[in-house]
Amino acid sequence: MMHRFDTLFARLFSVSLLAIVLAHLLAFIWFTQYDFPPRPPRECLALADPGVAEQMPELHERCGPPVFRGPIVLLVFQLITLVAGAWYGAKLLARPIQRFNEAAERLSENLDSPPLLDAGPKEVQQAAQIFNRMQQRIRGQVQQRARMLGAVSHDLRTPLSRLKLRLEQIDNEKLQAQMRQDLNDMIGMLDATLTYLHEQRTSEALQRYDVQALVESLVENAQDHGAEVEAHGQCAPLQTQPMALRSCVSNLIDNALRYGGATRVELHDSDAALEIRIIDHGPGISAEQREAVFEPFFRLEGSRNRNSGGVGLGMTIAREAVQRLGGHLLLEETPGGGLTSIIGLPRGVPTD
Repeated sequence: MMHRFDTLFARLFSVSLLAIVLAHLLAFIWFTQYDFPPRPPRECLALADPGVAEQMPELHERCGPPVFRGPIVLLVFQLITLVAGAWYGAKLLARPIQRFNEAAERLSENLDSPPLLDAGPKEVQQAAQIFNRMQQRIRGQVQQRARMLGAVSHDLRTPLSRLKLRLEQIDNEKLQAQMRQDLNDMIGMLDATLTYLHEQRTSEALQRYDVQALVESLVENAQDHGAEVEAHGQCAPLQTQPMALRSCVSNLIDNALRYGGATRVELHDSDAALEIRIIDHGPGISAEQREAVFEPFFRLEGSRNRNSGGVGLGMTIAREAVQRLGGHLLLEETPGGGLTSIIGLPRGVPTD
């Protein structure tokens, strides 16, 4: 029976009613213990007339300030008690909202986060149960999509591999090269799409990581393949997700080398944040298109065409990786021409 009346309305009404009753009860106890304030003498009532107060100052001194002649103690008790009741009632209402806010934040970062505890008033329990069912449905849809993509990937790779083998039987070398390019593009798009979707659903633990060593390692690997790239600057280790950060920096360096040629990676460290700049002097990206390149499968004309490689997912993967780390990824024009990609990572521990 009590559970039926355990609602937010019932709790707030009970707190307010209790505060009012307690205020009057405390005032009654006070006056019972120390007697009620005496009725002021009749001559003191004349002080209500301003002219009398000016003509008889001795009467004003004997009667005291008018404010202390009324039931001031009662009003003080009521004010203090009602303020305390209002504060507690507001805190009581805000607590479940804060819990929902924290649960939604955890869900946005990780679909496998613990379910929301369905405790408290009736409305809160119902909302928590609906929230948990929503989380289960979202998780099920993501898992179903992953299974479907895995099946499509497996089913597509088999005929694509057979087609590549049959290309060798074509005598026309020009036609063979064109078809081989088309097949390679299809395989590249398939691999990039699966990588992107894998990055979206992957949850990685935070750990203290040497970002400087990561950047230097990526630069050295690119140099071993003949790329013109160099790293500058130093930074302290950072609490981050290593694989997500590696994916982001690697994609940005690859893009800079592919479209801009010579590339420079700079580390700028501070107590508040770490900034990684990937600078090239290629054709760059116009200001009105810099935000569009983060959309999946968006490809620029000219420099980012089919023959230059890529399927339009590198920048998308990079930004989403940085956002999972609580940072930001911006694109700016390099002085003198080119593109500068700026990764900003806070020194605080991001929420997972």
